[in-house]
Amino acid sequence: MGNASGHDISATVRHSVGWQRVHLRIGRLVLLMVTALFFVPACAQVGTHVPPPISSAPQVTVQRITVHSPAIEGNLEGESPDRHVIVILPPGYASHPHARYPVVYALHGYSIGAEQWIKEIHVPQTIEGAYAKGAREFIVVLPDSKTIHNGSMYSSSITTGNFERFIAHDLVRYIDAHYRTVPRRESRGLVGHSMGGYGATRIGMKHSDVFGALYIMSPCCLSPRDPAQFDPAVMAKLAAVPSLEAATKLNWGERAILASAAAWSPDPKNPPLYLDLPMKDGKVQTGVIARWTANAPLAFIDQYIDGLKRYRAIAIDVGDKDGLRFDATKLHDILDNYGIANGFEIYPGTHTSDVAFRFQNHVMPFFSKYLEFEGRH
Repeated sequence: MGNASGHDISATVRHSVGWQRVHLRIGRLVLLMVTALFFVPACAQVGTHVPPPISSAPQVTVQRITVHSPAIEGNLEGESPDRHVIVILPPGYASHPHARYPVVYALHGYSIGAEQWIKEIHVPQTIEGAYAKGAREFIVVLPDSKTIHNGSMYSSSITTGNFERFIAHDLVRYIDAHYRTVPRRESRGLVGHSMGGYGATRIGMKHSDVFGALYIMSPCCLSPRDPAQFDPAVMAKLAAVPSLEAATKLNWGERAILASAAAWSPDPKNPPLYLDLPMKDGKVQTGVIARWTANAPLAFIDQYIDGLKRYRAIAIDVGDKDGLRFDATKLHDILDNYGIANGFEIYPGTHTSDVAFRFQNHVMPFFSKYLEFEGRH
């Protein structure tokens, strides 16, 4: 099938599962705040099937660098604007000193950083395996966007800093200036898993002038929040947190709520956390809920349809045992409704069970096919 710009993406398989297109109501028990945001605890992030190593696979070069981001300077949480970034250079990079390469930016999920992300997707093994199986060579960049509350949500906030601009502007500019890239949008890809899938969706919609192909893996946080999700006792506990240091002692779900509030409802006049919670004194704060809704991609996607039509290819995948499949299906259906071709697959698996396998055998070949390489227009 072809997208609105005329590019063929027929190799991306769309699976027709009987219940796949059925819009199900999710009960309040399923819509508990933490599961609605991220669905899995931090310890589950590394539980994934791994494709077997290929002994003949060509070796990549792994570099660990620091990239300064002006967009993150001056944030109220004190997040460092000097961000850890892992760069994977393809096998031919050193031996072909005049060759230039496309770049794929890969965004990690909540509660992990770049180092845990490469363990979850088993890089460099899976990247080398993809090359051994025929993928064309490109640069892969894995930036660290972990914050004091365990995740930036790849959003723009005076409290956390502008991580959206860090990815779409500062990081891209740095990589283009320091590596032999093909510095045009058609040669840049964006992929992310879970919170990174949210980031790929959000940044992909808003920055189609920067990226040319988009792969969204098990995206979280696509829908507006239901106020009935919020537990007044939990909100009271969070409102009483006396310091940023004390916030780091909270449990995983409580920290996830703070990460969302820091990203989507910042408040420069509300120390020590500089954020507004969705409940105050046991009452839902409708203004805060509205601000969170304004950051839900399924709420703002209609404003970015023209940009989405520019992509050479878009793919979405999610496991059939992952609660996030419902919103992923909604995203796919909206793109279909607007006539924007997109590969969509619900595969057998949980939120994390097959992420390494998917990265090697689906993500890497996808960008190999749809990015524009040097000399290919």
